[in-house]
Amino acid sequence: MNITRLHAGPRMSQAVIHGNTVYLAGQVGDPGKSVAEQTKAVLSQIDALLGETGSAKSKILSATIWLADMADFNEMNSVWDAWVGGQDAPARATGEAKLATPDYKVEIIVIAGLESARP
Repeated sequence: MNITRLHAGPRMSQAVIHGNTVYLAGQVGDPGKSVAEQTKAVLSQIDALLGETGSAKSKILSATIWLADMADFNEMNSVWDAWVGGQDAPARATGEAKLATPDYKVEIIVIAGLESARP
């Protein structure tokens, strides 16, 4: 099976396609913004990357969400719930973690299927 890497750098790729599965790197928003603003930015990045790979939000299989502080769970969920729209919700886990910099409040990692089979 082919492996396709998008936006690859020396440390990581932003997206990797293997078979009919898309793996996204953890996405973070603009440092220093609110949890809601960072979550909106992250979800926009996820939409863009999935579109670039030939997938979509409705094809997300699982999402792992890291929050710098679980006290921000409800604020993040208000943005997430509006984005998911009550349908095609993926399997999901949310936990608290020390992120790469204290200015990051949320990081989301996604695994998705492709819209259609790739050769």
